[in-house]
Amino acid sequence: MALLSRIWRKGRRSFAPTAPASIRLPLPCALVLALYVAAAPPVRAEIDTLPGMPPVINPQNLYSEAGADRVSPEAAHDLSRVYVPSLRANRVYVIDPGRREVLNSFPVGRVPQHIVPSWDLKTLWVTNAGLRGAEGSLTPIDAKTGLPGPPVAVTDPYNLYFTPDGKSAVVVAERLRRLDFRDPYTMAPQYSIATPECAGVNHADFSIDGKYAIFTCEFNGGLIKVDIANRKLVRRIQLSRGGMPQDVRISPDGKVFYVADMMANGVFVVDGERFVEIGFIPTGKGAHGLYPSRDGTKLYVANRGYDGHRRGPGSVSVIDFATRTVVANWPILGGGSPDMGNVSADGKTLWLSGRYHSAVYAIDTTTGAVTKIPVGPEPHGLAVWPQPGRYSLGHTGNMR
Repeated sequence: MALLSRIWRKGRRSFAPTAPASIRLPLPCALVLALYVAAAPPVRAEIDTLPGMPPVINPQNLYSEAGADRVSPEAAHDLSRVYVPSLRANRVYVIDPGRREVLNSFPVGRVPQHIVPSWDLKTLWVTNAGLRGAEGSLTPIDAKTGLPGPPVAVTDPYNLYFTPDGKSAVVVAERLRRLDFRDPYTMAPQYSIATPECAGVNHADFSIDGKYAIFTCEFNGGLIKVDIANRKLVRRIQLSRGGMPQDVRISPDGKVFYVADMMANGVFVVDGERFVEIGFIPTGKGAHGLYPSRDGTKLYVANRGYDGHRRGPGSVSVIDFATRTVVANWPILGGGSPDMGNVSADGKTLWLSGRYHSAVYAIDTTTGAVTKIPVGPEPHGLAVWPQPGRYSLGHTGNMR
């Protein structure tokens, strides 16, 4: 191939590849050109992204840069920890993932819900929702030291995301039915988008091009589509089974969104561009959290074991992205309530909070074997850190 390349470079002046079809190339040159073109790597179609958003490296797997051990230099020397918010203890418990034991805990604001990596990977934000929405705050944790800083007063921060261009933090004000866009560093207000028909606006994910996001409406069984580029609500749809939609995650190729529903006991499949429901995958009782594997081939579904009416045994289902089918089910032996978390940097462990069992589960992603670690009451959206990826879109580590 090197010889053919030299021949091609030497002879390229003797003809133009764009010459009219009536001009016939000498047979040797034509053969060399055909071989050269055939051996060239395929050109990937570039994604026209939201201005300022980092480029999509692999359009067939938008999680490619969050693959196993692809940790950014920014986070490479951060402490290896699992941070667990206990919403009833108003504390964060810190776990050493190697020793699988709690190292310490520290107080935060009232009703901490999630721990969210910032877009620039430097800060882990604890979303303290408060009791009535007006008492909320965000507690910053220095990712390098694991130490908390002074809280920032923020109204009703149930959840937190970041726009793909890194220009805004998106505070999900669940009780107020509102999305508050803020400065991603100071949390100073920028603008808001009201979501009056979305009761319990909750979790979200962004399109492959970063131009829109889909949010769940937990308390009235629907979804909303938000135009990020033009700062407006597009419309709302109702899911066919009208349950309690929870976490959202986009497929690796960016074509569909997966939506866990706690009352439907499974995962809806939604076409994001057309914004219509196109399928449903039964998983387990109380489907809640969604986490892609580090190689972008599987989706782990945390089935909390509670469907809004009754509590039962929790489990984890594994969906194959290619076939959209469940290929494994892992029960939490002895009872459990797997809720939210993420996958370790090496992809070997799925870390989930045990919402009603005051525990954290470390689950082997090959066998489904579970190690239980006691923590404070009602642990919720834990964060594994560091995680691979160039930047974070929020929640417990939606990395791209």
